[in-house]
Amino acid sequence: MKAMQINRLLELVYILLHRKSVSASELAEQFGVSPRTIYRDVETLSIAGIPVYTKKGRSGGIALLPNFVLVKSILSEQEQSEILNALHGLSNMNISDSNHVLKRLSAIFDKTATDWLKVDFSDWGKAKDYFYAFKAAILERRISEFEYYDSQGNKTFRCVEPIQLWFKSKSWYLKGFCLTRQDIRVYKLTRIKNLLVTDKHFSERALPGIQDNASPNDDEAKNESLIKFRIEPEMKHRLIEDFFENEIEEEPEKGSYVVTLPWKEGDWVHGFVLSYGEYIEVLEPEHLREAIKNKVKKIFEKYF
Repeated sequence: MKAMQINRLLELVYILLHRKSVSASELAEQFGVSPRTIYRDVETLSIAGIPVYTKKGRSGGIALLPNFVLVKSILSEQEQSEILNALHGLSNMNISDSNHVLKRLSAIFDKTATDWLKVDFSDWGKAKDYFYAFKAAILERRISEFEYYDSQGNKTFRCVEPIQLWFKSKSWYLKGFCLTRQDIRVYKLTRIKNLLVTDKHFSERALPGIQDNASPNDDEAKNESLIKFRIEPEMKHRLIEDFFENEIEEEPEKGSYVVTLPWKEGDWVHGFVLSYGEYIEVLEPEHLREAIKNKVKKIFEKYF
């Protein structure tokens, strides 16, 4: 039996699981074959033990026995629901093929996915093109080459085995094994230029777990430091968004808040602090306090 025919037979079963009855002419048009071929497919399925039958008349067509379901006992009810709901989330993110797979599995499991997630990434810009390119590179295990700009604007050439796309703190990142550095690295998609997904394939590596709190600045990562801020009450609304409750200590006499937490230092921390404007003060460590002071001084010199 040819692969094309096998695929058509499987698709036919999925359609019949999803719909009560379908006419031979409708199926013939969908598959681009003749109605006679569809009837031969029905006969083949019947021989294989699939309870498919035809009904004559105006309300007739091709159908499965009402109680027929494909064997699915290897997955529990909860696992089936989790798979369908995860696929539904992917379909909202416009991940190609997810709707097709979702429709098939919904028919097999005889249940509908919950509409639990809506995502809009319409502002991806140029990163969107790289998102789908890296998706293909990851699934096909193809080495990718690109120019990468660090937070200082320095350009380097990278040859990477892409592992995972990662969304964190409002941005997309690529986790991959850097053949140049011979280690796992994290790259921000908006800093990647001139991407080339090569025809060179790579084998799966035995890699250590990739930490989700890895620095987004690739090998610019600094050591973790204990950082302490004082934040004015005008920014109380941001405290809830940016920090956990156990990291915040209220100063009732001043009405302000002291935040203490361990962070991996880098230029991104400077930008974060400056985003609070005049409503934040770095208390510790001293070198971070000096770095912010120097940046504020340079900003002042530009305007005054």
